[in-house]
Amino acid sequence: MNKINKLINKELTTFDKSIVATPKNRAALDAFAKANQGSADTILTQMAVQFGYNEALRFIKTEVNI
Repeated sequence: MNKINKLINKELTTFDKSIVATPKNRAALDAFAKANQGSADTILTQMAVQFGYNEALRFIKTEVNI
């Protein structure tokens, strides 16, 4: 399990180095979507993908550590 945790932690740190910001929570993603009014849909899509991937990794990490 230690190897899995290391892999997940490594993946989670990649979001801090991304060109497109990864929202810290759903509220931040929703706020960006509302503010951009359709003018940055490509960025919004990438933010949503990164947010979903980040949430999935955190969920797996929690489940593995139980």
